[in-house]
Parts: sequence; structure tokens; C-alpha cells
Amino acid sequence: MLPAFDTSRRMPSEVDLSLLWSGLILLLLGMVMVYSASIAIAEAGKHTGNHPAYFLVRHGVFLTIGLIGAGLAFQVPLTTWQKLSPWLFVAGFVLLALVLIPGIGRDVNGARRWLPLGVANLQPSELMKLFAVLYAADYTVRKMPHMHDLKKAFLPMAGAMVAVGVLLLKEPDFGAFVVIISIAIGILFLGGMRARLFAILIVVLVAAFAILIVVSPYRRDRIFGFMDPWSDAFGRGYQLSHALIAFGRGELFGVGLGASVEKLFYLPEAHTDFLLAVIAEELGFTGVVFVVVLFGLLVQRAFVIGRQAVALDRLYSALVAQGVGIWIGVQGFINMGVNMGLLPTKGLTLPLMSFGGSGILANCVALAVLLRVDWENRQLMRGAKL
Repeated sequence: MLPAFDTSRRMPSEVDLSLLWSGLILLLLGMVMVYSASIAIAEAGKHTGNHPAYFLVRHGVFLTIGLIGAGLAFQVPLTTWQKLSPWLFVAGFVLLALVLIPGIGRDVNGARRWLPLGVANLQPSELMKLFAVLYAADYTVRKMPHMHDLKKAFLPMAGAMVAVGVLLLKEPDFGAFVVIISIAIGILFLGGMRARLFAILIVVLVAAFAILIVVSPYRRDRIFGFMDPWSDAFGRGYQLSHALIAFGRGELFGVGLGASVEKLFYLPEAHTDFLLAVIAEELGFTGVVFVVVLFGLLVQRAFVIGRQAVALDRLYSALVAQGVGIWIGVQGFINMGVNMGLLPTKGLTLPLMSFGGSGILANCVALAVLLRVDWENRQLMRGAKL
């Protein structure tokens, strides 16, 4: 007779399995949907060699590189990340500046956001999101005794963010600017910024964003197109109107994987910015809810891991974990809001899922750092029990 299995002797997991599986499922589902959304444009494009799997192959390569990068990043202790964070932030700033130099940065559709690397392009703004998390966490820890002092705590960080913002708006990349500002302000708030100061800051930021929209004609057009996309469905409301059509066609369970009509040259950027709309059309409301739940679980686990790090007196690790949660949560919310017509059209990809090498690499490394925070938490708790 076989002995009963003693579940009390099972070793606890080395990492948060909910976080790990939610991230992996999003990555794999993203690969499937990128292939589905890109077949038509790949078959018709001269630069793709008319090969239907062109974007699938490239996305697979990007994902492989991202997972290798994640594996390497997981080996790096958080103390090392903290020491490197100022230098990584400076490196990111230099890369953003290089993008704007004629002959170095690559211009696509009126935006200069990429550095050509031969077989692929590097988008520094994606890496800067990760560097902003690491730097803002380190800055907050260093300024912890002065977090209630506007001059000593907030203004130096504000200066750094303004400098980054100037470069991003020159590209222009307003979406990345919003995400990076959200990361920095969120980490400062979690680090102990006074609530009144935080409220004033939010008001100032909202006013600044409003001014940026008013003084920019193309941003004004996007706002008007968002308010009533059907009034100019073939002009400024084109992207949103077709995204909404995709959502409407999908209904509850979708038209079936691969059966989207909107991806057939109707919906622009179907495999990048509007991937969720293709998911809605092919997998329906059920598929969209599944994706939202996975993102919600990932963000929730990031904040839980952060709270565990706080309890272990690991403030830098806690702020990094929660900063990653803010990053994924804010960018995911903006992308989903744009696809659903809840927010004005903005050029932000869906984290972990949309096509794009720089984004996939940065997201994978961020998840690896988050898993490292969790792993170090568990090692400390295990040591304390022993």
C-alpha cells in the first residue's frame, strides 16, 4: 500500500506562481494574437517579403531575447540594481537624446522614436520606463528623511522628469511621457510624499497636460475625434471608429480566432496599438475580460510583493515592485481605454502582448526584477523561520 502524500511537507514555491503564470500567459496569448492580427499586412508588405508569418517570426525572436534578458536580470540582486539605477537613468537619457539627432534617430510616420540597429530598431522610451522605476525608487529611498520638503524631495525629481519629458515630447511620444511621469509620482507618493503636496501636484500636471493638448493641433484633433469619432469616421475618428466596430462585431464570444475583418487594412496598427480590438473581435467580451483579469492579477501581485518587502524593511525593493505595478497598470489601462473609446487615441502598446522588440524586452526584464524581489522576500522569510 502506497504511503499517503504529506502535503504539510511540501516545499513552498520559490516565486509567486500567480505572478509568473499571469505574465507567461499574457506573453503567449500576445504572440498568438500578434500573428492573427498581422497576417494580412505581412502578406501585402514588400518589406516583409509577402510572408504571412513575418511578424510572428520577429515577435518570436523578440520574445526569446526578452526571456533571455529576464533570466539574466533575475540573477541580479536588488542591491546591485539600486547601485546601477542612477547610471541606467543617465544612459536612458542619452539614448533619448541620440534619437533626436538627424542621421542617427529613425523617423517613422512623422515620429522620431527609434535607433536603427540593422536587423531591428531600439526604442529608448521603452527602456526608460524601466530605468525610471529603478531610479525613482532609489531617489525616494535616499530622500526619505526629506519627503515632506518640497524643495529637497520633489523639485530635483521634477527637474529630472522635465528633462526627460522635453526629449519625449520632441519625438513626440506623449504616451511614454504620461507613463514615466505616473511612475515617478506614484513612487514618490508611496514613499511618503505629503497628501496635500500630492494633490497640488496632480492639479498642476492635469493643467500642464491640458496646455500641451491645446497648443498642439494634432493632439486637439485626437481629442475631438475621441469625443465624437463618427462625425469624421474617415478622418480624425478613423482609428477609434474601427476599434469600436471590432468590439461590436465580437459580441460575447467573438467571431473566432483568425476571423477578424477589421485587421484586413481597416484598423491601423492592429498588431501593436490596437491589438485589444482584434482580441475583442475574435475572442469577444470573454477574451477581453480574460486579458483584463490577467493584468489585474499581475498588478495586484506586484503591490502584494511590495507590501511584503516593506514588512521585511526592504524599502527599495518594495518601491521597485510597486513601481513595476504602476507601470504595467497605467500603460495597460491607457491602451485598453483607447481601444474601448474611453480615452483619446494615444500611441501606447499593450504591455507584454503587442508587437515590438524594445517593449517586450523591457516588460520581460521588469517582470524578472519583480520576481527577484519576491524571491528575495521568500529567502528572508524562510531564514527567519529557521
